[in-house]
Amino acid sequence: MGWRIMSVIDQVFLSCKEERRAAFIPYLTGGDPDLATSGDLVAALVDGGADIIEIGVPFSDPIADGPVNQRAATRALESGTTLAGVLDLVARHRARSAVPVVLFSYFNPFFVRGVEEFAAQAADSGVDGILCVDLPPEEAARDFAPALHRREIDTVFLLAPTSTTERIRQVAETASGFVYYVSRTGVTGVQEDLAAELEKQVKRVRRRLEQPLAVGFGISTPEQVDTVGMIADGVVVGSALVRVVEEKRGESDLATLVSAEARRLSAPLRNGRRRR
Repeated sequence: MGWRIMSVIDQVFLSCKEERRAAFIPYLTGGDPDLATSGDLVAALVDGGADIIEIGVPFSDPIADGPVNQRAATRALESGTTLAGVLDLVARHRARSAVPVVLFSYFNPFFVRGVEEFAAQAADSGVDGILCVDLPPEEAARDFAPALHRREIDTVFLLAPTSTTERIRQVAETASGFVYYVSRTGVTGVQEDLAAELEKQVKRVRRRLEQPLAVGFGISTPEQVDTVGMIADGVVVGSALVRVVEEKRGESDLATLVSAEARRLSAPLRNGRRRR
């Protein structure tokens, strides 16, 4: 990956490593419940301790999202949210905050826009990374990843408990910024317990990567954040925050509630045990 210079995302993980803690990476769906409110909620994530923010591009036919995130995407689409609206949301965030943003999306919206046009617009909006959940690295390497890399946008890919050694190698060759490890098979959603083999699985993947490894899918309590934070470089929390938006949307203090939940979830990474 000779194209690389140290990105904003690289710098976040380096800073967290120096602090001997994992990065906190919260997720919300862009445009849920509407784009104007989303701007306040992204700011709330910053106040709640976000190191990196994932913003979902709402899509009509998700395959990796559980019921909570599916309903969030539906609300966003019904409110009129488009890819252009999400890029504008990112631009408004980056005008007031240095916290980097990763777009979480399916490939179709980018393909329809045109890879080169999308890459240029994403760079102009201040997007720092793209996680395209249904685009495998060998296909991304043809046009999509090079278009993003030319504009210094990181490409994040998923790995899972079922990933083969060859798949890990392919992701290691194409990913930048970090790699997202799915903590379980299936879809996103709150879970009561972490997978019993998670630590073993994370160790297996980490020793084959140069990039930082963040773990997500179903992490929903401070205790789970603490556990994952001891074995991974980053902790992704999504459905637990999206559920707050779903249950409290329409209330005047929604942003305050989201900020408080993000702060509660991220607290173990700053106040708890330190990684060796």
